[in-house]
Amino acid sequence: MKLFQNYPLLLLLHVLLLSLLPLKTTSSARTQAEALLQWKNSLSSPPASLNSWSLTNLNNLCNWSSIVCDNSIGTVSQIDLPNLNVTGTLTQLNFTPFLNLSVFNLNNNSLSGPIPAAIGNLSKLTLLDIGNNFFAGEIPLEISRLTELRYLSFHNNNLKGTIPYQLSNLQKLWYLDLGSNYLESPDWSKFSAMPSLTYLDLYLNSLDSEFPDFISDCRNLTFLDLSQNQELTGQIPEWNPSSIGQLKELSHLDLRQNLLNSTIPHELGSCTNLTYLALAMNQLSGELPPSLSNIKNIVDMGLSDNSFSGTISPDLISNWTRLNSLQLQSNNFSGEIPPEIGLLENLTLLYLYNNSLSGPIPHQIENMKALKELDLSGNHLSGPIPLTLYSLTNLEYIQLFYNNLNGIIRPEIGNMTSLVSFDVNTNELSGQLPDTISSLGNLVGFSVFTNNFTGTIPREFGKNSPRLSTVSFSSNSFSGELPPELCSGYSLQILTVNNNSFTGVLPECLKNCSGLKRVRLDKNKLTGNITDAFGVHPNLKYISLSDNQFVGEVSTNWGDCQNLTNLQMDGNKISGQIPPELGKLSKLERLILDSNNLTGEIPSELGNLGRLFHLNLSHNHLSGEIPQSISKMTALELLDLSANKFSNSIPKVLENCEKLSSLNLSHNNLSGEVPSELGNLVLLQAMLDLSSNSLSGQIPLNFFKLTRLEILNLSNNHLSGSIPPSLSQMSSLQSADFSYNKLSGPIPSEGSFFKHPHPNAFVGNSDLCGNVAGLTACALFSNKKSTKNTTKVLIGVLVPSCALFLFAIVFCIIFTKRKSKLQDVKTKSLQDLEKSESVIWGKEGRFAFLELVNATEDFHDKYCIGKGDFGVVYKAVLSSGLAVAVKRLNTEDSANIPAINRQRFENEIRTLTGVQHRNIIKLYGFISWRGCMYLVYEYVERGSLGKALYGLDKKVEDHLGWEKRIRIVQGVAHALAYLHHDCSPPIVHRDVSLNNILLGSDFEPRLSDFGTARVLNPDSSNWTNLAGSYGYMAPELAQTTSVTDKCDVYSFGVVALEIMMGKHPGEMLASLSSVSSKTLVDDNNGELLLKDVLDQKLSAPGGELAEAVVFAVQVALTCTRTNPESRPTMRFVAQELSARTQPYLAQPFSTISVQNLTWLSK
Repeated sequence: MKLFQNYPLLLLLHVLLLSLLPLKTTSSARTQAEALLQWKNSLSSPPASLNSWSLTNLNNLCNWSSIVCDNSIGTVSQIDLPNLNVTGTLTQLNFTPFLNLSVFNLNNNSLSGPIPAAIGNLSKLTLLDIGNNFFAGEIPLEISRLTELRYLSFHNNNLKGTIPYQLSNLQKLWYLDLGSNYLESPDWSKFSAMPSLTYLDLYLNSLDSEFPDFISDCRNLTFLDLSQNQELTGQIPEWNPSSIGQLKELSHLDLRQNLLNSTIPHELGSCTNLTYLALAMNQLSGELPPSLSNIKNIVDMGLSDNSFSGTISPDLISNWTRLNSLQLQSNNFSGEIPPEIGLLENLTLLYLYNNSLSGPIPHQIENMKALKELDLSGNHLSGPIPLTLYSLTNLEYIQLFYNNLNGIIRPEIGNMTSLVSFDVNTNELSGQLPDTISSLGNLVGFSVFTNNFTGTIPREFGKNSPRLSTVSFSSNSFSGELPPELCSGYSLQILTVNNNSFTGVLPECLKNCSGLKRVRLDKNKLTGNITDAFGVHPNLKYISLSDNQFVGEVSTNWGDCQNLTNLQMDGNKISGQIPPELGKLSKLERLILDSNNLTGEIPSELGNLGRLFHLNLSHNHLSGEIPQSISKMTALELLDLSANKFSNSIPKVLENCEKLSSLNLSHNNLSGEVPSELGNLVLLQAMLDLSSNSLSGQIPLNFFKLTRLEILNLSNNHLSGSIPPSLSQMSSLQSADFSYNKLSGPIPSEGSFFKHPHPNAFVGNSDLCGNVAGLTACALFSNKKSTKNTTKVLIGVLVPSCALFLFAIVFCIIFTKRKSKLQDVKTKSLQDLEKSESVIWGKEGRFAFLELVNATEDFHDKYCIGKGDFGVVYKAVLSSGLAVAVKRLNTEDSANIPAINRQRFENEIRTLTGVQHRNIIKLYGFISWRGCMYLVYEYVERGSLGKALYGLDKKVEDHLGWEKRIRIVQGVAHALAYLHHDCSPPIVHRDVSLNNILLGSDFEPRLSDFGTARVLNPDSSNWTNLAGSYGYMAPELAQTTSVTDKCDVYSFGVVALEIMMGKHPGEMLASLSSVSSKTLVDDNNGELLLKDVLDQKLSAPGGELAEAVVFAVQVALTCTRTNPESRPTMRFVAQELSARTQPYLAQPFSTISVQNLTWLSK
């Protein structure tokens, strides 16, 4: 009975024991072994290291590889499988038997799939590392239940979603690595402080909010990495209680590549244990706080690619003596490099490039014996390279380019036996290269282009440098032969020696340099046979041999250089035929072989060059027909076959080259009619020149479709019929020549060209008529065919007319006697003018100045269209309908000018009237009358660019989009390049400004007032004022009256910036050149971005247009450098702006700053 009474208690105990039995069963060694075997069998090709995991070894679990057991209970405590290339998922792993597991390490395998939520049941886990795998999905919330965790790493997976704030419940965690995933920002305010945390890595995720505020409460942090979260914005916390200065144990801080936009907080100086500080590539600004001098343990400092300003403080440098790496490049630091830099004796890397540093390179640099990399490029450093620099025998990389350094390269450079790369391009260095550069056995790159070096290259250069791959001597004054063993190691990849005076033959070793990528030998005096000078170079992309004295033939080997995009051999004495093998160059974009002695026909195989956009074979002795296969060159934009001996007709299939913008077939033996199909080339713009052939028939009626065409030349042929009136629809036509044909009938009277044609455009066509100088008026032309009846009618009309005429004479005599003496004087003056021979006209002919006086009613104010520093401008419409602009100069009485100066004036005018360029106003000539000097120009209807840009002409302003502005900048650059480099003698404009740039009907810019200043009396007290307009004058003119072409370059830079900004850039330029760049930041202390500087009336440019705008601003800023010698030439500027491709944007357009565009990279 008593036993029965205790039955319920026994039953309860039995049930409890039964309930515990499965738990003990699931935690047994055997169930764990079975679970691991089941998971192993789910893996793809389990590694051999897991062979001990088998059924035959089921009862020996604790001896399995990568398994550690708790000997006290005989079950698994650690699963440790790092670096075994385990491939599969965790979905088949049953975690239930592993309740005592403390370590689970799968780091660096190939596991994928989701992270199982069941891991959250491993309550005794202290280390969980599944980093460097391919896990995807979100972080399971169950992870937050692992409250014993000390070490958690999900590093480098494909995890996404927000970071669970519940992870902050892991209060014992000291290591947390979630870096290199796709995790997003949570609500950081829900995060609790994690006082045990010493290591936090969130780098390379998608965090997009401000700096996580919970971090400042993690007071034991020694490692913090939030880098490369490119949407992480806001400030670095600086105010208590969230100040980053609270992290006093911090030794590693990495905030690189974010969008942080504050200054460096003063409180960061409280983190005195810092050894690594990386803040690069943010939007940080301001000066470096003095408190940073407290971080005396710093070893690696990276602050590059921000907008920091001010000087590099000596106090900071002198306290950072443990530095191994200092990177301050791409900021706005100014002032001199402090001599205290020599205290950094442990420094191995020093990057200060792309700042505004000035002054000399400190000679104390000699103390930095450990230095391996030195980059000071893109600054304003001056003076010589210090002799002490050459004592740094561990130095491997020296980058000093784009500065103002002068002096010579010392022979002591031979002591730098570790030197790998030496680049001092674009400075003012001079003298000869020392022979000791030949002893640099580790040399890989040597670049000295764009300096003032002279003499010869040491003959042994390259002989002892087997790894030499990059050599550039371009744009100096070198002479003599190239070193014969320059490429003896056959490692050469880039060789540029263009724009020098090198002579002799090419080094024989060139043909065996199979790794060549880029070769420029152009513009020298090199000789020798080019046929076998090169071999097969599979990596070669660009080669130019232009403007030398090479002979020989074009080798068939070029056809095997499969990556070639540019092949230029123009301006030599190369003969023979064009090899058909060139047709194999499927990537070729530019083939320039003009101005040689080539013979034979154009190979039909060239039609296979589907990417070719520029083909120039002009000025050779090529013959035969133009091949039909040329129509397959559908990418062709520029085609010049002029000055050869091509015969037969012009191929109609040329219409397939739809992208052609320039076509020149002049000076050949072409015959037949002009194909009407050419009228379908609607993208023709630069020119269509078919002159000096034997073409016959009529001018195609559909040429009117060529609305973009600017130059049309059909002269010196046998064309007949009339000039189609529809050609007046060619709205862009600026120049046309129909002379010396058999054309007849009236010329068109409408259209921009035909209203004011060139006087010689129609000569040699006896049956043409029209209201143009040299042609018979069409009405009189018709009267020549009148009958005798007309003569009778004329007699009847003339008799009474003569009587009326005699009566008019009598009346005039009586009326004239009543005129005042003043009128007599004026009449005499006009009579003298009629007899004057002082007018100087250009090739367009000459006409009486009296006609200008009459057309302007003796220069009445109502004909005034502008006033400037040089004088007053009037518009005069002549009887022929030609409109001209007459400028009355502001100068002293011409009668008082000394004869020698007057002669000089006339000589200058003769020079200026010879200037002919599409972007320059035509000067017809001058006259001196009534003590004033008058210059006569062609008239441009739209007026000045200033008027258009500033909205004085709303119709024009509305059309000044980015494309037109870029085109205007390019046109002005070409005009100045022509004046500086193509006129003999060169012409300096002296007054480049918005008001001296006129716009044609198609918005093509026309530079006016060129050379006007220099034709006036140099002894005049007004001379200084004539050196330019206020706001556009180069700064050196404040100290000198010597005006050079570099003054024009500066003025061009100001004009280009004004065009892009829509306002004068004076304030911005002053800020850029000042010691402090504080004025270059906006009201929020943020960096001044290019998008905020550009004309706000226009929407921001995009795509290729954005690239062009950025590059135009960059070139303009380069032109406005304070040092005249550091400004580029206008030829360089024009070539760069007109390049087919602009440099790509390395960062989004909206993030580009003005400061980072202040130097032009080449």
